[in-house]
Amino acid sequence: MLEAFALPIMIAILIGTTIAGLPMGIAMIVSSIFYLVMAGRDVGLASEQVLNGVFGNFVALAVPLFIFAANIMNAGQISDRLLKFALAMVGRMPGGLAQVNILTSLIFSGMSGSAVSDVAGVGKVLTNMMTKDGRYPRGFAGAITATSSVVGPIFPPSIPMVFYALISSTSVGALFLGGVIPAILIVTVLSIVVIIAAKVRGFPIEDAIPLRAFPLIILRALPPLFMPVLLLGGIYSGVFTPTEAAAASAFYALLLAVFGYRALGARKLYEVTLSSVKTTAVVTLVLCGAFIFNYVVTVERVPLAVFNFFDQLDLSVIAFLLLINLLYLILGCFLDVSTIMLVITPLFIPTAAALGIDLHHFGIMVVFNMMIGLITPPYGILLFIIKALNGIPLGEMIREIWLFVGVLVALLMVITFVPELSLWLPRAAGLIG
Repeated sequence: MLEAFALPIMIAILIGTTIAGLPMGIAMIVSSIFYLVMAGRDVGLASEQVLNGVFGNFVALAVPLFIFAANIMNAGQISDRLLKFALAMVGRMPGGLAQVNILTSLIFSGMSGSAVSDVAGVGKVLTNMMTKDGRYPRGFAGAITATSSVVGPIFPPSIPMVFYALISSTSVGALFLGGVIPAILIVTVLSIVVIIAAKVRGFPIEDAIPLRAFPLIILRALPPLFMPVLLLGGIYSGVFTPTEAAAASAFYALLLAVFGYRALGARKLYEVTLSSVKTTAVVTLVLCGAFIFNYVVTVERVPLAVFNFFDQLDLSVIAFLLLINLLYLILGCFLDVSTIMLVITPLFIPTAAALGIDLHHFGIMVVFNMMIGLITPPYGILLFIIKALNGIPLGEMIREIWLFVGVLVALLMVITFVPELSLWLPRAAGLIG
């Protein structure tokens, strides 16, 4: 009797436990086990799905390695050198420190793959610099810091793209390379927006750095700037798999911080490792819950039901992509990235494939959409992080963030309907047909 209602009850338990404050990973595990019991299935299937999903896929191992590399860079003074390099390059442009913020996020994204790491690390320093002595309004400083961090998971490497590759059986290397042009486009447009805002609002230009200082600044920045070259060059030359490249980048960051800059002693290294383990545990818990939950969804043929629903609507490719973008923009206001990626996205992948949409392009569109959700109230997690780290009131940031949200949504439409922006580089590299 209960078997017929197992799926609705599971969803109700998931929603109820989440609202009650249970972490999403645990809520998915609990609700899925309730389903197995009510459906009369072997509860041991839960453990089997976790073991097969987590330990049977080496791509998943890249996630903790990227987390470890990002934490090392934040703790090992590597970000300070990148900040000085960016200041020398673009500090003289209108809205100089805001431009530095954008460029630093692009450079840092080539190492961390995480928007949260960007905001929590170099973003904190930049926001303090911008607000010092009232040079920039606090709300604008917080808003541009959050917005520029969005590029982190678009430019390779990218933790969300690793997750997408797991659920879609697409190439991590192709996804990484496909994010390069969209990331550069995002940074360019944000820079133009800042130039206009600086001229309208009278934002300051930074003092010129003497030419004689440039060689030393560039020389000090070269070792960390080499990390994306190591990571991407290793992948696309065939020397590394994406997981091996993540390990190489973490090891390289460790060498720089411990031996190159002597900025990471035994105690600090222990703290960085502990922090990385805690973050990885949270991510892995969500991943485990998603593997069990997605097994249930597959058994209940939910993706097929979603496909049939869209098939009956007889939507064009354009209408489908618009609908997906709208849905994700709404979900991004309330749900975290891992939940949307691991629970919601698998439902739409079969329909996207059936409509002839390249799944690599679809993945980059989805990841970018979810990054916009990180700065969209009421759940804009990056805004909450900036508030916690820099003490900027949420209200001030929310008043400033809408301009950037509008710009990013416009760019999302461009990336959605000009797929070559995402596919040209992977095709040129021979990673996709």
